[in-house]
Amino acid sequence: MLKKNNNIKIYTTDWCHYCVLAKRFFDEKGLIYEEVNIEKQGISREEMMKLTKGYSVPQIVINNTPIGGYDSLMRLMSKVES
Repeated sequence: MLKKNNNIKIYTTDWCHYCVLAKRFFDEKGLIYEEVNIEKQGISREEMMKLTKGYSVPQIVINNTPIGGYDSLMRLMSKVES
């Protein structure tokens, strides 16, 4: 599912441990992603919910499809790799 040409966007905050883990995962896979720090960008949780269908961080969007947070990413990857 994840390829180098995927459009990956991850909504984060500075204090979020799972955001760090998600970014590390993408980095280790050599995948390019766009990080949107909701605090620095002034994006409210309500606005993020409209964009991603999720309220917590991180929220990961791949090819314009919201997949959820870090746990959802790991579940998705375990299905793909098995």
